[in-house]
Amino acid sequence: ITPPCLKIHIGLEMTQRVDAKGGNGGKEWDDGADHDGLTKIYVLSGLHRGRFDGIRYIYFDYVKNGQPKYGSFHGLTGEGFTETFEINHINNEYLESVEGYYKTESDAIQALQFKTNFRTSESMGYHNNGTKFTLEVDRKKIIGFHGFANGRNLNSLGAYFTWITPTRLEAKGGKGGNQWDDGVDHEGVTKIHVQGGPEGIQLIKFDYVKNGQPKGGQVHGLLGRGFTQPFEISHHDGEYIMSVEGYYEEASGVIQGLQFKTNIKISELIGYEKGKKFSLEAYGKKIIGFHGYAEKYLNSLGAYLETLPPTKLERQGGTMGIPWDDGAFHAVRKVYVLYSVKSVNCIKFEYDNDGKVEKRQHGFISGQEGQFVVDYPNEFITSVEGTFMYDTDTWVTSLTFKTSKGRTSPKFGDLSDDNKSQSDFVLENKGCALVGFHGRSTDSGTFPDTVLIALGAYFHPLPPPPPKAEKLVAQGGDGGDFWDDGGNFDGVKKIYIGHNEIGVTFLKFLYDKNTHVFVGDDHGSKTLLGVEEFELEYPREYLTSVEVSYDKVVGSESQVLLMLKFKTNTRTSQAFGLDTTNSSFVLHKEGHKIVGFHGKANNMLHQIGVHVLPITDQV
Repeated sequence: ITPPCLKIHIGLEMTQRVDAKGGNGGKEWDDGADHDGLTKIYVLSGLHRGRFDGIRYIYFDYVKNGQPKYGSFHGLTGEGFTETFEINHINNEYLESVEGYYKTESDAIQALQFKTNFRTSESMGYHNNGTKFTLEVDRKKIIGFHGFANGRNLNSLGAYFTWITPTRLEAKGGKGGNQWDDGVDHEGVTKIHVQGGPEGIQLIKFDYVKNGQPKGGQVHGLLGRGFTQPFEISHHDGEYIMSVEGYYEEASGVIQGLQFKTNIKISELIGYEKGKKFSLEAYGKKIIGFHGYAEKYLNSLGAYLETLPPTKLERQGGTMGIPWDDGAFHAVRKVYVLYSVKSVNCIKFEYDNDGKVEKRQHGFISGQEGQFVVDYPNEFITSVEGTFMYDTDTWVTSLTFKTSKGRTSPKFGDLSDDNKSQSDFVLENKGCALVGFHGRSTDSGTFPDTVLIALGAYFHPLPPPPPKAEKLVAQGGDGGDFWDDGGNFDGVKKIYIGHNEIGVTFLKFLYDKNTHVFVGDDHGSKTLLGVEEFELEYPREYLTSVEVSYDKVVGSESQVLLMLKFKTNTRTSQAFGLDTTNSSFVLHKEGHKIVGFHGKANNMLHQIGVHVLPITDQV
């Protein structure tokens, strides 16, 4: 899940109006610039006596403060065909430019094509050897449109632009030092210089690239004795920084160690793995600049990030039918394929769009249906394999999906029994997750049913795998049967404890995983005394240790747990059970939080152990 982050403003005037381009004439219209971006564009291409007659009208859907804001029709509705282009504002997609053609004889715009930071739309209309124009401003995005239209056509089009604002991750680390800021006027980082000593990181310096040229940064910190370690990033070969992990001491307020990860490699840990851990990263983004605090040492570090465009693999297949393009999302959650012996007739997708499910369908529902469900966010589709059939055109006859967990879907579809040639295709980008599809489909012509003609895909680098929990050995007596809730959780939300006059008889835990609640199994047995509860203010509060006392009691052949006391990052619970001075132990690992439990039990609790993860200042 991408975390909430701050946006920065880059000086100068925020909004720029680019005059309308195209033909003359028409009545002026203006949607204004009071929007954050666009979500959908509608274009009606006109027909007159069966011939193309320019673009009739245009209509825009906008977004403002996360809410939809609808524009007005500009031009005239009438005979023709409407084409649409959706922009995934939630996934940080924005409109960068418009390319168009107009004819001076008719003063009408003939064709339009829209380009986002992710992709380019199909050309809407026909340019008919018209005069070309472009609406584009370097490092800015379009947030509104204006222009001229008469009672027959769209005559001209202009746009409002504003600066593209990178994401700012606040500085993480210790307190103190003087603020510094390298800014965002770079395309990426080419080299990092770090010097450290026994007290921690003494200084840091970043070299950047702008317009393909090197741009040296400033030194942050103070030169001293110690080790010096550089880390180079091959920007011209497409390498970029994805994340930074570090450690800092709260007492001294100094960063102790740093590690940088690019899309190609990971640096060594520069410094020491000492103190509290933090990280700077946001899925689907790259780091283009840094800021922080430093004086004699580096105290804290923050970053500026910009959205990475997805990698687009072109459509594989035939050229007939109507093109469609779903764009890029966070992931594919579910795929439905409807197929017959000789063709894939319809394909449906459920995408994850920052927690919201978006559904898309291409083709009409007919044939046998198969579906493939992905265990998102723990699993991603990584490739699609398919087969073709050749006749008057090429079309898709079967599809098979593979995931990051090594799973393979059933083969949806089959090959024909006749002797027409068949060919395989694969859509895959190593180390990446498939996050969207585009293609061509038809329901007319030589095909009796809707047929998937071609398929292409969008890819993003796979997110880093979640850290694997460490299992601390269970302690206590040897009686009972083993149980283990596992460590595949993000934290503990609530604990149920049952006990009687001789010890702890019952335990049950509620866990959190990706904001979903998971109920653990019952361990032990409940008594007439009922159960007590200890609820955490999760996620602000997390479990750091458990204090346990145990001993042998009458009626038990092995030692049992007598008392449990839970400690969080903010408080300590009451003692549950018998608060005695018997043998005791504490389940704890410095710098870690408890995310799962295991142990041994029958009608009493005999042993208890924990699963732990490092505590991070996760942005």
